[in-house]
Amino acid sequence: MSVLQTPIDYLKGVGPNRADLLKKELGIFTYQDLINLFPNRYLDKTKYYKVNQLQRNAAEVQLVGKIINLKMVEQKRGKRLVATFQDETGSLELVWFRGQKWIKDSIKLNVPYVIFGKCNWYNGFSMPHPELELLSEHKASIRSAMQAIYPSTEKLSTKGISNKSKIKLLQTLFIETKGRFQETLSTDILRDLNLLSKSEALFNIHFPKSSELLAKAQFRLKFEELFYIQLQLIIKNITRKHKIKGYPFDQVGELFNNFYKNYIPFELTNAQKRVIKEIRNDLGSNAQMNRLLQGDVGSGKTIVALMSVLLAIDNDFQACLMAPTEILATQHYNGILELVKDLNINVKLLTGSVKAAQRKLIHKELEDGTLHLLIGTHAILEDKVQFKNLGLAIIDEQHRFGVEQRSKLWKKNSFPPHILVMTATPIPRTLAMSLYGDLDISVIDELPPGRKTIKTVHRYDSNRLKVFAFMRDEIKKGRQVYVVYPLIKESEQLDYKDLIDGFESISRDFPKPEYQISIVHGQMKPADKEYEMQRFVKGETQIMVATTVIEVGVNVPNASVMIIESAERFGLSQLHQLRGRVGRGAEQSFCILMTSFKLSSDAKTRLETMVRTNDGFELAEVDLKLRGPGDLMGTQQSGILNLKIADIVKDNDILKLARS
Repeated sequence: MSVLQTPIDYLKGVGPNRADLLKKELGIFTYQDLINLFPNRYLDKTKYYKVNQLQRNAAEVQLVGKIINLKMVEQKRGKRLVATFQDETGSLELVWFRGQKWIKDSIKLNVPYVIFGKCNWYNGFSMPHPELELLSEHKASIRSAMQAIYPSTEKLSTKGISNKSKIKLLQTLFIETKGRFQETLSTDILRDLNLLSKSEALFNIHFPKSSELLAKAQFRLKFEELFYIQLQLIIKNITRKHKIKGYPFDQVGELFNNFYKNYIPFELTNAQKRVIKEIRNDLGSNAQMNRLLQGDVGSGKTIVALMSVLLAIDNDFQACLMAPTEILATQHYNGILELVKDLNINVKLLTGSVKAAQRKLIHKELEDGTLHLLIGTHAILEDKVQFKNLGLAIIDEQHRFGVEQRSKLWKKNSFPPHILVMTATPIPRTLAMSLYGDLDISVIDELPPGRKTIKTVHRYDSNRLKVFAFMRDEIKKGRQVYVVYPLIKESEQLDYKDLIDGFESISRDFPKPEYQISIVHGQMKPADKEYEMQRFVKGETQIMVATTVIEVGVNVPNASVMIIESAERFGLSQLHQLRGRVGRGAEQSFCILMTSFKLSSDAKTRLETMVRTNDGFELAEVDLKLRGPGDLMGTQQSGILNLKIADIVKDNDILKLARS
């Protein structure tokens, strides 16, 4: 067993109580875990200041001098201890509000000390609770000029495990292991990239001898972490291609060709053609396909999915398409039914609200092979749903389905089906490499011809009347308008105009019978929601007032205006998804972001980015920088990205290097 696997309880200076705290608060169980407790930041102790060089700022400073006197001062509550510290250029006060008695007894007068802390200015400089060390000890200890500051928790601080004690534990650990650690990268990699050895890197991350060595240590450890994640993903990908045989779809048959020549309602874009070719190559090989298809809202992913389904049917296999919500599943079903109505294909829809008799029929047709394509929600995953020979499974909006759910689809066959995962949430390449490194990635990066770019503007609440006037003009031209709100009920601490308030003010400005308004929110019964949605789809209402339930899936080509209220409360990917609800017809469409004047700097960045670009990938990159990888795609649950030192966003270049 390597010394690093030693339980933390055995380290000198850690008793049972401390060990317990370290385990609970920081997840430190072994020497290895302690070594991997990387500092959050560093204090630069390379410079020693003189008293006459002090500035009135919040920086921490280090001085050398003597304490020439000590006195206890009475104050309203308790006492404070005050000392005079001086060097050859002047003096300042040191002040303690707790632990006074112990400190008073331990201080030696007129002996050189090194002090470190933040200075306050009030008729002269004073330093509360400085770190104190005798100059003689300061020169003798293992230390570095840059002092590491470690992650901590409130409990650790109150129980006396301070930053100083963590440094002390690490010093002990380095002495016990003689600072020697097993190398984990090959000599070739170390040489080609000119990396520090593992031992040097670990020493310099905790006790950097200089800022250059600190930078090298960080680079080496970040590289290693990302390198092993990539290696794992690539191995997974290769093993899958070699071990997991897929069904070869070796013919491009009658259905595919007939549909391609006679039934596609529009000319495919070059991007769509390229992606279909990539999928055909996968399906024709002997390996199981596992492909992620990314394409912005409205880029035409469904037609690519349908053509993949036709390839499966041509080769005598069944296919299924799974969507996260009933609305979306129904929409896929209606859209695909319309496209294949003249072809001899049996397509059925399976969702939670399908009646028992219809379900029985679906189960029977799946098992005898007469049902070619099943579209539905998670209902498809139920054990009762058995296919005769499922050859292709398509999953829409992957991040709403977990890995376990994907593997349930695999088990519906003796051979795992080919998998195509689709998403309209653009994932920046860096994140895609880390999250989906085991999937091959295809991107549809152009919109169908004839689509006009949506014009996006930012308006403050004070311009509301002008916005209403603009809505009237668009409605006069026969267009429809969405108005989306972030909240349903007013929450006490936030003074956002909630949905009901908004609905009432819009009803006043757009009176019946001239105008009809739909309202949809999460607290309505599904049937009522569906009824209101349908009125809007059929054009019976001109304005749809809604919360974000309409984020995924409603397709109304006639709607040309999207107004997002309190837009500062939405994330970038959500704003982009909402904007994608308009611009589906040939008319010029508009997205209006309404906010109050109070905006945080992140909110300003989000709004400016939305106004500047319609490119989902560029937005996703900005979003990743603003929010960090955890929030995007809900990756914290996926467990892959439990990174100790690297940061996918900031260390993008290191990630690419590791990947190559």
